Amino acid sequence: MKFCKKYEEYMQVQKQKKNLPGVGFKKLKKVLKKCRRNHDGRPSSNMAFIDQQQQQQQHDDHNCPRGCTVCDGNFFPELLKEMEDVVGWFNENAQKLLELHLASAFTKCLTWFKGNGRKKSHLGLIQEGKDLVNYALINAVAIRKILKKYDKIHESRQGQLFKTQVQKMRIEILQSPWLCELMAFHINLKESKKESGAASVASPHPPVHALFDGCSLTFDDGKPLLSCELSDSVKVDIDLTCSICLDTVFDPIALTCGHIYCYMCACSAASVNVIDGLKTAELTEKCPLCREDGVYKGAVHLDELNILLKRSCREYWEERRKTERAERLQQAKEYWDYQCRSFTGI
Repeated sequence: MKFCKKYEEYMQVQKQKKNLPGVGFKKLKKVLKKCRRNHDGRPSSNMAFIDQQQQQQQHDDHNCPRGCTVCDGNFFPELLKEMEDVVGWFNENAQKLLELHLASAFTKCLTWFKGNGRKKSHLGLIQEGKDLVNYALINAVAIRKILKKYDKIHESRQGQLFKTQVQKMRIEILQSPWLCELMAFHINLKESKKESGAASVASPHPPVHALFDGCSLTFDDGKPLLSCELSDSVKVDIDLTCSICLDTVFDPIALTCGHIYCYMCACSAASVNVIDGLKTAELTEKCPLCREDGVYKGAVHLDELNILLKRSCREYWEERRKTERAERLQQAKEYWDYQCRSFTGI
């Protein structure tokens, strides 16, 4: 079965269950076919969201033999809007799922009574996580295929340039911190099952189905790497070494640019106290790696990853916990001493 038909059938089934966004794969292919039939020899207009420098370089190195004003006027803007909708829906629902998984028993009971009990049960959470993974994977493949087809028809690299640009704009679904959290969620489920031992063997419940195939946390020469093969052609590798302290991330947080740091390291880089938190960081503060500014206020705390690393590096975790506890207490003391002096005018 061709991918286009497979994708359309998948989205049709999913939309019967819930109203979720997708990539207009078939519609975009028609736009490309129209461009192939009706090229007029004029130079292609550039994508509005590529900066001026890239536009000039693309114009100088342009190797597309066809005019594609139809494509550039419809194809990229439509694809960009659809990608934003897909990533937004995925992030929102993955966040809700994982927050519920980590919620207290009282919160879970409230959710049970307010919502769908089947969906909010343990097995229901696992199935919903698997559905989210499948949704992310098939849309990632659809976007990659349609951009590859664009470049093939136009004999150009504009599709790859577009992909690079949306990665900078943080609307690439495989770069989502919530996908990283789902990966950690999956491994935590497997480890919990192993730790349950003989009790799980005697359990009358059906086996827990995997969210991912080939998902693992490995340590290469002491350096942690979270890896997952989503399919034969899609693999995600996430380096879990903090580029500030050069150690395994502790109390990890993902900035909006996608880079992961220890929480206290991120606070130090943003020039804020841990008491005030990253939400008080100035918009001019930049990511230590990519130097992008304004990346701290929307940072995501990776709680499932935190649990996974705590389980996998017990000795290191305990030692780091003691060290950070002392540092936090010291910062708290300095903070409140300063507040008292400011209040009393001493």
